[in-house]
Amino acid sequence: MHTPPFSGSIAGHGGSQAVAVARHHGIDTMFTLSGGHVFPLYDAAVSPEPTVRLLDVRHEQTAVFAAEAVGKLTRRAGLAVVTAGPGVTNVVSGVATAHFNGSPLVVLGGRAPDGRWGQGLLQELDQPPLLAPITKRASTVHATDAIAAAVDDAFLLANGAHRGPVFLDVPMDRLYDQAQVDLGPRPAPADRSPDPGAVAEIARLIGEAERPLFVYGSDVWMDGAEQAALAVAEELGIPVVTNGQGRGVLPPGHPLLATRARGAAFGRADLVVVVGTPLDFRIGHGLFGGRDGAPLAKVVHVTDAPEQRAAHLTLAGAASGDLTAVLRGIGDAAKPASSVAAWRTELAGAAAAAAAGDAAALASDADPIHPARIYGELNRVLDDDAVVIGDGGDFVSYAGKYIEPKRPGNWLDPGPFGCLGTGMGYAIAARLSRPSSQVVALLGDGAAGFSLMDVDTLVRHKLPVVMVCGNNGIWGLEKAPMQLIYGYDVITELTPQTRYDEVVRALGGGGELVTDPGEIGPALRRAFDSGVPYMVNIATDPADVYPRKTMGV
Repeated sequence: MHTPPFSGSIAGHGGSQAVAVARHHGIDTMFTLSGGHVFPLYDAAVSPEPTVRLLDVRHEQTAVFAAEAVGKLTRRAGLAVVTAGPGVTNVVSGVATAHFNGSPLVVLGGRAPDGRWGQGLLQELDQPPLLAPITKRASTVHATDAIAAAVDDAFLLANGAHRGPVFLDVPMDRLYDQAQVDLGPRPAPADRSPDPGAVAEIARLIGEAERPLFVYGSDVWMDGAEQAALAVAEELGIPVVTNGQGRGVLPPGHPLLATRARGAAFGRADLVVVVGTPLDFRIGHGLFGGRDGAPLAKVVHVTDAPEQRAAHLTLAGAASGDLTAVLRGIGDAAKPASSVAAWRTELAGAAAAAAAGDAAALASDADPIHPARIYGELNRVLDDDAVVIGDGGDFVSYAGKYIEPKRPGNWLDPGPFGCLGTGMGYAIAARLSRPSSQVVALLGDGAAGFSLMDVDTLVRHKLPVVMVCGNNGIWGLEKAPMQLIYGYDVITELTPQTRYDEVVRALGGGGELVTDPGEIGPALRRAFDSGVPYMVNIATDPADVYPRKTMGV
């Protein structure tokens, strides 16, 4: 359910205006790093009584990643508040990540005072132009009595399809000034009903296809369409490949789940209906089919908003709007060909063969440790509602292959922007948003260097999470490609077996180094039982590089 526009009266300084509206939009936590330009926002959060939790981090980027992950997990925008100048510039990568992920997010920034603008003030910078290319809107509010409406608009825009980040900064003097504001009723969100003709055309294409395939992405979860997506796949008997937060729409072991047979599914399909994810590099830019001399597949793109439709290839069909309505419309109208039964059998066999082939790696006793063994052990201890966070390169690629979430929305990774350092922010948000669930952050040792200091934040705010570090002592995504291209590599080495676990312990958490594959399972159980932020730092074999058909270069 979308929160309606704010309506009512607010009296007080600019911070009071902003916080009252944020609370209306479901904000209960403000992620921030202390800065004088935004003190009125803190004052409004705690005075005359605490109404919004202040969760302070050690780097503004972590604040934005945490707020973004709140959006991913709750399907409602999170809030980050940062001070002016470097506080804002420090969040650019986090905002870009939310932009590429389609995550609802509001970032409120401080700004040098209007009253002396242009006189060389501390941290005087026109900030919205920096954020404009990676936000739905980036703007400045220059009047105290306009702050409430601007913040309301920011949340409505961030939460509206297609979701994304909104940036708003307020000059320091306007934030401290007082105002009385009365906001009346405002227009309701626009109708998102899909074009019936477009839905009927997709149904027709499904009826003509011999080997149709659904691809479900993150927007299936974000748009609240996961139940409709499962239902239409089961009603029509069409195999499904999932990615992003769409993972778990079909639970592990479901007979239609073809993610483990992804190569065969993408290579042999004659129609691919992509729902809720862009046709980007993660799914071959939408170039499906072509295996064994077959023609390229027809492609249908179903998106939550028209501007998200792929423009780089000719689509056989497309529909936009409320994804539940689109999927239900397809399910009501489509009548798959009888040949789909043989297609299901083919992909089920390929998936079973892939799973059987994985068994040896998942149980490997190799020394040094094979990364797959970690996931063989982790799968044994994960609950159905566990939130699994991936922050890394090769190590997290293995996780994407071997970890199958049992529920949608519970897999978090950096997404197509590929920004390392999301792990601690995502873990903070997951612990707050899912207080009774296991939270596991999977970190490559390279990624750990970006955000591990925010273990201090986990400790100070009493947020226990389990961190698993795949520590191979290299930049794996770079070392192998450089060797392939040049026959040598440079600046791809890290210190082997760096004691990241001791860093966590020094910051007040727990941890241990694991070098024996037989000790992985017991270490994970100790981590989950510890009740504190706990690092299981596992020394893995640098020679085990995640296999790719292309090296991404």
